[in-house]
Amino acid sequence: MSCIFCKIIRGEIPCVKLAETAKSLSFLDISPTAKGHALVIPKEHSEKLTGLSDESLIDILPLAKKVAKAIGAENYNFLQNNGRIAHQFVNHVHFHIIPKPDEEYGLGVGWPTYATTKEELMDLGNEIRSRLQ
Repeated sequence: MSCIFCKIIRGEIPCVKLAETAKSLSFLDISPTAKGHALVIPKEHSEKLTGLSDESLIDILPLAKKVAKAIGAENYNFLQNNGRIAHQFVNHVHFHIIPKPDEEYGLGVGWPTYATTKEELMDLGNEIRSRLQ
């Protein structure tokens, strides 16, 4: 597999490893936006979160919590993107832990909103709930 994260998991590409479990790996990002910017990845390959097994998902959050605590940032972002236009540039599920020490470093987020009505929200909520069943 040519996936860069799979190569890191197999030890073919070096990383600055922070922590590891049987199902997950955490290491420092090589293009950090702030000191301590880390990644937590499942060892199972999946391009998107929805393709990942529940077992991998169950393992990843406790590891991410431990790494976030160890980084020691008072403020931080926990980010996971799915798909190129959603800013995913490595096609392997990964979670960023990005310290936000000040306005200059860390993740800068814009949050554009769109106009909607209560009725549109209710219709959308009904549609999504019907897919959950």
